[in-house]
Amino acid sequence: MRFMLPFVVFAMCSPVIGDEKAFFFQKGDRIVFLGDSITEQYQYSTYIELYLTTRFPDWDLTFLNAGIGGDSANGGAGRFQSHVLDEKPSAVTINFGMNDAGYGKFDAARNKQYVDKTATMLEMAKKASVRVGLVSPNAVDRRGRPNFALYVETQKEFYAPLKDLAEKHGASFVDQYAVTRAALEKMEADKADKVIPFGDGFHTSTPGGLLMAHAILTGLGAKAAVSGATLTVGTGQVQAQGTGCKIENSAMKDGSLSFERTDAAIPMPVMKDWLTLLPYVNNLTDLNHYGLTVKGLGRGDYTIAIDGVAVGSATHDELSKGINLGNATSGPLHDQGSKAFQAIQAKNQIVHNRFRNVLMFNAPDWLADVAKELKPLEMVKKKAQIDAKQKEIYAMVKPTTRKFSITPK
Repeated sequence: MRFMLPFVVFAMCSPVIGDEKAFFFQKGDRIVFLGDSITEQYQYSTYIELYLTTRFPDWDLTFLNAGIGGDSANGGAGRFQSHVLDEKPSAVTINFGMNDAGYGKFDAARNKQYVDKTATMLEMAKKASVRVGLVSPNAVDRRGRPNFALYVETQKEFYAPLKDLAEKHGASFVDQYAVTRAALEKMEADKADKVIPFGDGFHTSTPGGLLMAHAILTGLGAKAAVSGATLTVGTGQVQAQGTGCKIENSAMKDGSLSFERTDAAIPMPVMKDWLTLLPYVNNLTDLNHYGLTVKGLGRGDYTIAIDGVAVGSATHDELSKGINLGNATSGPLHDQGSKAFQAIQAKNQIVHNRFRNVLMFNAPDWLADVAKELKPLEMVKKKAQIDAKQKEIYAMVKPTTRKFSITPK
């Protein structure tokens, strides 16, 4: 007969320790994503929004998208007042350059206009005390597009002035071009032909949206850790320590460990069509690390379950070193985040309608008086709809106490 001593539980919690680099986005921000058709696709911007909403459920952020297909820095500068500053943002990301360079050889005249118009936007933002994240465009994918072998080199030279331009005007800079090019070249080396971030070579597919969002967020100082739980099973006791979470009611019985975990935030849900891209974004360990470490378990394989639903498996050695459950594509936490993701997408249909059909609407002369009266009212109406949807989304991502179990197979 096996004799078991009663287990003593020690639980400690501490907040997530931030990285040294200050994060660009801040609590209470009103954010505008400015750019061309890649921005208007609402993919990278939605994934950035998903990260910010799940990671900071009490930040009360507002997200607007001012992307217009075919646009350039010249167009962005021309509409910067009406489409950005008039929205009273506290932060804006500027992502122009794909169309500016002309998809061919480097053109000095084009580049001068690009630099000058980008500088105009940075000056306007600085004068209005709006923080700017200046982003170089994604590198084009030369696989299957012979003409892009030239253009990807043009891009490098064309975007080269952006870093100094951002520094001069006090803006943050993300060299998305360099990051995405390195990822694409790794795909080439791996012969990963089934990994297609950009369907036509430059517009995003869903993996491409993640590649861009990852590059932008990490480049702007996003934090890696959602939270982390470390439990050590010893003779007669279980020690539990939480970082960004609270651990309670730990227990060990018949070789299985159970505990309750209450997090300050939930992980960003990983979509199944992102999976092929994960090796090229560090498996999201630098953006979406929902950690679990269990030391002292008996040798063997274990099933990890949350609220009774299996979300993964690991060996005792893997658990001892620590695993990332943030990439789970099923389970209660994933379902919670996925519902919020769907709600964000639905809300952004209203955001897009407001931008394209109300803000950008220009009435003919014979309707000018009517439009002058009704347009502001419709803007107020749309804002109320967006705010209500955002409030619902924040309610969806509110963390709850979850019961974990680590069970031998």
